[in-house]
Amino acid sequence: MIAVDTNILVYAHRREVAEHEAAFRTLAMLAGSKVHWAIPWPCVFEFLSVVTNPKIWRDAASSQTQAWSQVEAWTSSPSLILLSEPPDFTAILKPLVKRSRVIGGVVHDARVAAICIAHGVDALLSRDRDFSLFPELTVKNPLQD
Repeated sequence: MIAVDTNILVYAHRREVAEHEAAFRTLAMLAGSKVHWAIPWPCVFEFLSVVTNPKIWRDAASSQTQAWSQVEAWTSSPSLILLSEPPDFTAILKPLVKRSRVIGGVVHDARVAAICIAHGVDALLSRDRDFSLFPELTVKNPLQD
Protein backbone atom coordinates (compact mmCIF):
# COMPACT_ATOMS: atom_id res chain seq x y z
CA MET A 1 0.00 0.00 0.00
CA ILE A 2 1.19 3.50 -0.88
CA ALA A 3 0.64 6.35 1.61
CA VAL A 4 0.75 10.07 0.84
CA ASP A 5 2.42 12.74 2.96
CA THR A 6 1.15 16.27 3.50
CA ASN A 7 3.45 18.01 1.03
CA ILE A 8 2.14 15.95 -1.89
CA LEU A 9 -1.44 16.70 -0.80
CA VAL A 10 -0.68 20.44 -0.64
CA TYR A 11 1.00 20.45 -4.06
CA ALA A 12 -1.94 18.58 -5.59
CA HIS A 13 -4.38 21.11 -4.15
CA ARG A 14 -2.53 24.39 -4.79
CA ARG A 15 -2.58 25.04 -8.54
CA GLU A 16 -0.06 27.89 -8.42
CA VAL A 17 2.86 25.76 -7.19
CA ALA A 18 5.31 24.33 -9.71
CA GLU A 19 4.78 20.81 -8.36
CA HIS A 20 1.01 20.90 -8.84
CA GLU A 21 0.68 18.94 -12.10
CA ALA A 22 2.90 16.05 -11.01
CA ALA A 23 1.30 15.83 -7.58
CA PHE A 24 -2.22 16.09 -9.01
CA ARG A 25 -1.52 13.31 -11.53
CA THR A 26 -0.07 11.12 -8.78
CA LEU A 27 -3.15 11.49 -6.57
CA ALA A 28 -5.54 11.07 -9.51
CA MET A 29 -3.79 7.81 -10.41
CA LEU A 30 -3.99 6.54 -6.83
CA ALA A 31 -7.62 7.62 -6.37
CA GLY A 32 -8.67 6.03 -9.64
CA SER A 33 -6.97 2.73 -8.92
CA LYS A 34 -8.57 -0.32 -7.36
CA VAL A 35 -5.40 -0.83 -5.32
CA HIS A 36 -5.60 0.49 -1.78
CA TRP A 37 -3.72 3.68 -0.98
CA ALA A 38 -3.60 5.66 2.23
CA ILE A 39 -3.38 9.03 3.90
CA PRO A 40 -2.36 9.13 7.56
CA TRP A 41 -4.85 11.19 9.58
CA PRO A 42 -2.11 13.55 10.86
CA CYS A 43 -1.41 14.45 7.21
CA VAL A 44 -5.07 15.36 6.70
CA PHE A 45 -4.93 17.69 9.71
CA GLU A 46 -1.64 19.22 8.58
CA PHE A 47 -2.98 19.67 5.03
CA LEU A 48 -5.97 21.61 6.40
CA SER A 49 -3.67 23.71 8.57
CA VAL A 50 -1.23 24.53 5.76
CA VAL A 51 -3.59 25.36 2.91
CA THR A 52 -5.83 27.61 5.02
CA ASN A 53 -2.92 29.51 6.59
CA PRO A 54 -2.82 33.12 5.30
CA LYS A 55 0.76 33.51 6.59
CA ILE A 56 1.85 30.90 4.04
CA TRP A 57 -0.44 31.87 1.15
CA ARG A 58 -0.93 35.57 1.94
CA ASP A 59 -4.26 36.67 0.44
CA ALA A 60 -4.72 33.44 -1.50
CA ALA A 61 -5.13 30.89 1.30
CA SER A 62 -7.73 28.25 0.65
CA SER A 63 -10.99 28.79 2.45
CA GLN A 64 -12.13 26.24 5.00
CA THR A 65 -14.79 25.17 2.50
CA GLN A 66 -12.28 24.71 -0.32
CA ALA A 67 -9.88 22.76 1.87
CA TRP A 68 -12.59 20.51 3.28
CA SER A 69 -14.03 19.93 -0.21
CA GLN A 70 -10.59 18.73 -1.27
CA VAL A 71 -10.45 16.28 1.66
CA GLU A 72 -13.93 15.03 0.74
CA ALA A 73 -12.82 14.52 -2.87
CA TRP A 74 -9.91 12.35 -1.75
CA THR A 75 -11.96 10.44 0.80
CA SER A 76 -14.57 9.66 -1.86
CA SER A 77 -12.03 7.33 -3.49
CA PRO A 78 -13.24 3.82 -2.64
CA SER A 79 -9.64 2.57 -2.52
CA LEU A 80 -8.48 5.14 0.09
CA ILE A 81 -7.73 4.06 3.65
CA LEU A 82 -7.26 6.71 6.33
CA LEU A 83 -4.57 5.56 8.75
CA SER A 84 -4.55 6.25 12.47
CA GLU A 85 -2.59 5.10 15.49
CA PRO A 86 -3.17 1.42 16.35
CA PRO A 87 -3.49 0.20 19.96
CA ASP A 88 0.23 -0.71 20.22
CA PHE A 89 1.34 2.64 18.81
CA THR A 90 3.64 3.73 21.64
CA ALA A 91 5.82 0.65 21.14
CA ILE A 92 6.30 1.60 17.47
CA LEU A 93 6.68 5.35 18.05
CA LYS A 94 9.08 5.28 21.02
CA PRO A 95 12.22 4.07 19.19
CA LEU A 96 11.61 6.60 16.41
CA VAL A 97 11.23 9.66 18.65
CA LYS A 98 14.19 8.70 20.83
CA ARG A 99 16.63 9.20 17.94
CA SER A 100 18.99 12.12 18.42
CA ARG A 101 17.75 14.34 15.58
CA VAL A 102 14.04 13.75 16.18
CA ILE A 103 13.09 17.02 17.84
CA GLY A 104 10.71 19.87 17.08
CA GLY A 105 8.75 19.43 13.88
CA VAL A 106 10.47 16.14 13.11
CA VAL A 107 8.42 14.57 15.93
CA HIS A 108 5.40 14.96 13.64
CA ASP A 109 7.29 13.10 10.91
CA ALA A 110 8.13 10.34 13.39
CA ARG A 111 4.43 10.02 14.16
CA VAL A 112 3.56 9.73 10.45
CA ALA A 113 6.38 7.22 9.94
CA ALA A 114 5.22 5.13 12.90
CA ILE A 115 1.64 5.10 11.63
CA CYS A 116 2.83 3.95 8.21
CA ILE A 117 5.10 1.28 9.71
CA ALA A 118 2.27 0.05 11.94
CA HIS A 119 -0.01 -0.41 8.93
CA GLY A 120 2.60 -2.08 6.73
CA VAL A 121 2.81 0.74 4.20
CA ASP A 122 5.08 -0.23 1.30
CA ALA A 123 6.13 3.36 0.57
CA LEU A 124 5.31 6.88 1.67
CA LEU A 125 5.14 9.45 -1.13
CA SER A 126 6.87 12.56 0.17
CA ARG A 127 9.35 15.25 -0.67
CA ASP A 128 10.33 15.67 3.00
CA ARG A 129 13.95 14.63 3.55
CA ASP A 130 13.42 14.27 7.30
CA PHE A 131 11.89 10.86 6.65
CA SER A 132 15.41 9.64 5.87
CA LEU A 133 15.81 9.46 9.67
CA PHE A 134 13.46 6.46 9.57
CA PRO A 135 15.05 3.81 7.34
CA GLU A 136 12.35 1.33 8.40
CA LEU A 137 10.01 3.22 6.05
CA THR A 138 10.54 3.38 2.30
CA VAL A 139 10.01 6.93 1.04
CA LYS A 140 9.61 7.85 -2.61
CA ASN A 141 9.50 11.31 -4.14
CA PRO A 142 6.94 11.19 -6.96
CA LEU A 143 8.02 14.66 -8.12
CA GLN A 144 11.55 13.71 -9.13
CA ASP A 145 12.34 13.73 -12.83
